Amino acid sequence: MKRSPELNHKIMSAIRGKETGIEVRLRKALYAKGLRYRKNSKYIFGHPDVSMKGLKIAIFCDSEFWHGKNFAENEAKLTTNREYWVKKIKRNIERDKEVNARLRGEGYTVLRFWGEEIEKHLDDCVDKIVAAVEQNKTRLLEEKAGEQD
Repeated sequence: MKRSPELNHKIMSAIRGKETGIEVRLRKALYAKGLRYRKNSKYIFGHPDVSMKGLKIAIFCDSEFWHGKNFAENEAKLTTNREYWVKKIKRNIERDKEVNARLRGEGYTVLRFWGEEIEKHLDDCVDKIVAAVEQNKTRLLEEKAGEQD
C-alpha cells in the first residue's frame, strides 16, 4: 500500500536525530554495567551518540534506513522523492566512513551498531563495548608507563 505524500511527510518529520530509542536502550544498559559516558559530545568529531573521551571510544547507534544498511538492495524500494533520498543516504554512508577514518586516525576505537542489532542483541553490543573499554584501559596504562621510562 502506497502512503500519501502528506502521511510520508508527517512520518519523516517526526524522526529524531538524538535520543532515539536505540540510543536510550544502549545507554541504559551501559549505565547498568557501571560505565559512564557522554552523549552527543560536541568535542569529538562526528558527535558520537555515546563517547568515552578519556578512553578514546566513540559509539554510534545507526538506524538501518538513514545509514544505508543493505542500500544496494533497498535503493529500489525508494519511490517517493527518490532522487533526494538516494543522494542523502549515499552521503550519510560516505560521512560515516569519513568520521570512522578521522576518529581512528586520532586513536579512537569506533564502534557502530545497527538499530536491529541493539534491539535483538543488546547484551552482545554491551559486551563489545565492555571489551573495548578494558582493551583501551590497558593500552592507555601501557602508554603512560612507557612515557615514564
